[in-house]
Order: sequence, then structure tokens, then C-alpha cells
Amino acid sequence: MRPRFNGVLAESNPLVQSLARAVRSGDVDGLAALLTEHPAIAVERYRSEASSRAALHLVTDWPGNFPRAAEIISTLVAAGADVNARFEGDHRETPLHWAASCDDVVALDALLDAGADIEADGAVLTNGSPLADAVVFAQWDAARRLVERGAAMTIWQAAALGDVVELRRLLDDANADADADEVTNACWHACRAGQLAAAQLLSGRGADLDRVGHDHLTPRQAGRASGNADLVTWLE
Repeated sequence: MRPRFNGVLAESNPLVQSLARAVRSGDVDGLAALLTEHPAIAVERYRSEASSRAALHLVTDWPGNFPRAAEIISTLVAAGADVNARFEGDHRETPLHWAASCDDVVALDALLDAGADIEADGAVLTNGSPLADAVVFAQWDAARRLVERGAAMTIWQAAALGDVVELRRLLDDANADADADEVTNACWHACRAGQLAAAQLLSGRGADLDRVGHDHLTPRQAGRASGNADLVTWLE
């Protein structure tokens, strides 16, 4: 079993700061040297005043897209870092949730290749999968890559991504279980993302275009801000 430090390391600890610098600068050689000298930092947790996170959270922290992220992730995983480690505090996101939230496709792919759970729950606002985080924060490259890699979509996620075939299948499978609120919520996401065909389908299934939803906007208002002129014309 790998050696561990006693307790949880403060993020002000010089070792943690060295780790963060290596990770965020893409210094693979420096990271490898640090892990050789202090192997436990790959498996230890790092604490702020009210929460803690793991090594791979450093790679996917906002704004993400750090240089050589795939190599950094591979190095940390090889040293024992838990690819499905949970943030502990006011949410339970994994590093994959954070990569999705940053639209960091490189880190996302590296985490999945290393065995990250694509359906892990814990998304910050929905307690859903990493795909939920990607869609909520409009990180469309990450959302599409997660679907390409096999992520399951919900009705509102399929609507936001404009996957009308999957959206129709999900609606048909849900039957009475897809209530008016769920359909209207899905329509809000379709409109926010500028997905005309999905919005039209959901409107035909009873979505209320004038019900106030996320960000205190109705689907109609969210669609007007989407930049899709055809959607705006249809909404008007």
C-alpha cells in the first residue's frame, strides 16, 4: 500500500503548491520527479477551510484546458490517483465532472481512458452525471464528446444537444412519466441552446414557452438570446 501523509494536507502546504504548479503548467517531468520523491501526494487529499479534493481535481479545476493535461492525468493515475475521487464539501463532483464543466475535451478523454465513470452522479446543480454539468454550463464540445463516448442522455440533455431522434425516443418511452414540467424544462434547454427542431417537437408535446424557468427566463426569452435567427422567428 502506498505511503500516506497523516490527515489531509492544507493547500498552502509547499508540496501541494508544487504539485499544483507542475499540473497547471504541464510540467510532466517536474511532476514525475515530485512523485518519485513524495509518492503519497498522488493519493492524498487537499483541504481548504471547508472542503477537500484530490490530485486529479487540480488538473480539471477552472478554467481547465491546462497544457499536456492528458500526460499529467496519465502520470497521476499511474502513481495511484483515484480517477473517480469525489470532491468533499458542498458538492460531490468527480474530476470528470470538472473537465465537463470546463469544456476540457482533452482531460475528459484522458480520464475516460483511465477508467473514469461516465455516469457518476454528483453534478453540482443537478446531482447528475458529467453530461449534466456540461449541458448546464453550456460546454457543448464536452457534452458532445461525452455522448460520443457513450454517455446516456436525459430528455432535457437530448433537447439541449438537438438530438431529435433520441429526444423523440425518450419522450415516447416516458409516455405519461414525462410530465408538463419536464417537457417545458427540456424546451427551455433546447431554446437556450438554439435548437429549433427540438423546441418545435417539445412545443408539440405541450411545452409552455412562457413559463419562467432557469435564470428567471422563459423558454421564449432564452431562445431569443440564443443567436439562432430561425428559432427567434419561430418563437415570435
